[in-house]
Amino acid sequence: MTEAGPTTRDYQVGPGLTLRADTWGDPAAVPVLFMHGGGQTRHAWGNTAREVATKGFFGVSLDLRGHGDSDWAEDGDYSIDAYVEDFKQVASCFDEAPVVVGASLGGLTALISEGERYPGLARAVVFVDITPRMEKDGVARIMQFMSASPEGFETVGHAADAVAEFLPHRPRPDDHSGLRKNLRRGEDGRYRWHWDPGFLTSRLDRPRDQKQVVAWQERLDGAARSLELPCLLVRGRMSDIVSDQGVREFLELVPHAEYVDVADAAHMVAGDKNDLFSDAVCSFLDRLSA
Repeated sequence: MTEAGPTTRDYQVGPGLTLRADTWGDPAAVPVLFMHGGGQTRHAWGNTAREVATKGFFGVSLDLRGHGDSDWAEDGDYSIDAYVEDFKQVASCFDEAPVVVGASLGGLTALISEGERYPGLARAVVFVDITPRMEKDGVARIMQFMSASPEGFETVGHAADAVAEFLPHRPRPDDHSGLRKNLRRGEDGRYRWHWDPGFLTSRLDRPRDQKQVVAWQERLDGAARSLELPCLLVRGRMSDIVSDQGVREFLELVPHAEYVDVADAAHMVAGDKNDLFSDAVCSFLDRLSA
């Protein structure tokens, strides 16, 4: 792995809306754009973005709108279409079409972009523990975690307690420096997650009734069915978001897709088993380049 630290870059995607990214490697190389899940930041990817740079790619780990050091949406628009438009703007800054590695929200953004709105914008997509079919109980558990503790935490250690309860399968680190990157300290001195609370309360496209739920599912299925570019699905075997049935349905919708199942990893695959995840991504990139 390279010893050099990342270069911070900003991408303006709209009036008053700038996204922050960490980048590794040669900007002239084929870009690999990492887009995290809802409630995460660009730091969620461990060392994978840095690792792909050692393989000759340009690794870009992006804070999505309303997350991390990127701007919050003043109009509260955190719809999937807003994220798709942001992705289009960032992708247009590269000399070549990027390979997208997207977890949850990031993966859905790539799915709608490639399967519905802007086919050909990406070179390939790695879907990280996300398929059109998501398990309701798993989604509810994540939403409950994100909605908890709106008053924040007195210390980083208290935030670590909440994470340990949410991710009981993951060994608790002694060093909280990584967690600190995902927190912001308010004027009251308390620590809160580094994303806009409006991301939960102002989602303009959140299904409100059963009819909208069905329409949303049909939209995701239709987008997946239209995918023609190379795809890889990486699932955490312990995931409560993507089930075995969800994998089977995805592979039926996208029969040319590759699939990797990571043992001892849950929904946050990159954080649970970063070495195995990095190997899966780099192997996929090698096959693309062959």
